[in-house]
Amino acid sequence: MAVFELIMCIIAAVVVSSFASRFIPKVSTPLVQIALGVLVAYLPFFPNARLNPELFMVLFIAPLLYLEAHEIDKSALLKTLKLSLSLAIGLAIATMVAVGFILHAVWPAISLASALALGAALGPTDAVAVSSLGKEASLTQRQRGVLKGESLFNDASGIVGFQFALAAAFTGRFAVGEAAGEFVVSFIGGTAFGLVVAVLANWVFETVRSLGWETTTTRILMELFLPFLLYLGAEEFHVSGILAVVAAGLFIRFDRTGVGPNVARTNIVSTSVWGVLSFSLNGAVFILLGMQLPGAMMTSWSDPRISNLVLIGIILLVTAIVIVLRFAWVAGMLRIARDTYTGHRRRMTPERWRSAAVMTFGGPKGTITLSLMFTIPYSIAGGADFPMRDELMFIASGVIVLTLLLANFLLPLLAPNRGKDPATEMIPITVDVLRATVEELTGRITPENRRAILMVIDLYTKRISRLKQRIGTADPQGLEQLQIEALHWEKQFIHQQLDAIKAHPDPDPATQELNEEACERMLDQIMNTLRHTAVDSEADGHTVSQIRGRARMLQRRVNNVAKRTISKIRHTAPLVSEDQIFARTRALQIEVIHHVIDRLVDEMGRDTYNTEHCSALLLDYRRAEASLKARPTMSGSAAVIGQVEEVKRESYGIELRVIQDMLEAGDISRPQAKILRRNIYVMQVDADSGI
Repeated sequence: MAVFELIMCIIAAVVVSSFASRFIPKVSTPLVQIALGVLVAYLPFFPNARLNPELFMVLFIAPLLYLEAHEIDKSALLKTLKLSLSLAIGLAIATMVAVGFILHAVWPAISLASALALGAALGPTDAVAVSSLGKEASLTQRQRGVLKGESLFNDASGIVGFQFALAAAFTGRFAVGEAAGEFVVSFIGGTAFGLVVAVLANWVFETVRSLGWETTTTRILMELFLPFLLYLGAEEFHVSGILAVVAAGLFIRFDRTGVGPNVARTNIVSTSVWGVLSFSLNGAVFILLGMQLPGAMMTSWSDPRISNLVLIGIILLVTAIVIVLRFAWVAGMLRIARDTYTGHRRRMTPERWRSAAVMTFGGPKGTITLSLMFTIPYSIAGGADFPMRDELMFIASGVIVLTLLLANFLLPLLAPNRGKDPATEMIPITVDVLRATVEELTGRITPENRRAILMVIDLYTKRISRLKQRIGTADPQGLEQLQIEALHWEKQFIHQQLDAIKAHPDPDPATQELNEEACERMLDQIMNTLRHTAVDSEADGHTVSQIRGRARMLQRRVNNVAKRTISKIRHTAPLVSEDQIFARTRALQIEVIHHVIDRLVDEMGRDTYNTEHCSALLLDYRRAEASLKARPTMSGSAAVIGQVEEVKRESYGIELRVIQDMLEAGDISRPQAKILRRNIYVMQVDADSGI
């Protein structure tokens, strides 16, 4: 039960990190999650439980590596395969050897096998950490391809090396020849096992779909089950489960080529589920890293046999070894690499040195390193505690944090993002499409669908407002000016009503007085609001009108008081009561609201005011109308909801047509149109299939 509570608390921390990262975009999400892990470690209600190392490997490593292999760009991987393999295998082995021997020489208390295990764990890089860094850094497509390919392959090489070094530390003996033979068997066997399972999985998925047996639920469950089956199956055959997962992830297709709403729904759900799972697993690992830091730190700091300065110095030394060795290796590979066009080796220019530095700091340690360190057993053969386990964990954690900090703050300096964010560039285009959609929906308003279309327009207005806030182009002053103009429309409407009442008096004196009194009170309210909302720049020009308005309002109030007083003196009841005036004023308010709504709908088809300002003000007036009217019946609400769904489907068609018109007019490019259409297709599948 404690483990379950631990997992639930970790997931809650991951959710909090997803919100916290939005407020500090220049700090990478892994750093935020590490900080949260440190924080929650001190919370009294947070359970203190240990995860089994083997369970940790299966639960975190297998699905993360599988997803990373499956989603990698295969064409980009082939273009940078040589450099990626050099970093993934050659640099990983060099890091393992350098860290192992230097650390053992500097701190003999750590055995050579344990130091080699630490060096092997520090070989893999974390591409997820790089992709989640702030948007200030801009890497080239080749740099990203090299880093992702390296992260994929060095996970396998680092894990295999770590397992052999850990076995030597566990048993106390290390036979190079035997280890090399086992490595070859494990490498070839794991790869072969993964390829065989990939072929079988492709056949199963294609057969199930062709026979019509596939459902979204069964398909997603089969995909989620596969990486765990791969890892556990390979381990049963005593071959590398990690290599099996990577090999299968590279070759499994999942047959996403079918046509139909069910296929589209399955593909969309699959992508969403894997995205959530990937973020959750990566976040959980970094939360666990933050939770582990205080315990490892307290153990090390409270041990009188270990100097705190030595411990900090070891962390800095190991970090320096990893970074310097990586920079030298990358620079050497760039120097000996031949140009794809001329076939000659190129000299190291300042730009190429900068590229080497970018790829050096662009490979921080993270998920895999920490996951491997968690698999260090708590005891060795004979039941004794694993020597220096807390210190090894602390050193690895310190190197992870330092490399993440260096990547977070140095990458933007080495590769500043001078261009615009593609997602941000799409926002103005998206706003134009949504605005055109709202304008066309406005032209389709009829008495029957008026309420439903206005509700859909409200949804589009909110979406436009959110998009404009993201790029800081919201115009509150423009909306304020339209609100003031709407008050003038209200005043004009009331004046027209009052003139009509006086021009054509009602035969009933009570009704005549009631109508005049309601109009006068409405005018008082509107004029009072206008006096308080007048802008400073127009304050001087409104001084005279304000004085006149206040005088007229005072005159009307004096007349009303006089009428009431005379009625009391004569002991006669007034023609109308306050309740009647209140009811008539309420009805007149609804008429005014309808008049303003009609004016706003007309203005949305013109260029006088911004469409989103008109629809935003529409939302305010509809809310005011709803508060004045009685609550609608359940059957009426259900009918409106169904009508709203139909209008939403129509709006998607309008959006697609607007995009096509903009593409044909040359206002947007084909890639931009593709992105816009993809978003609409997702909403259409949602509406039609109910995902």
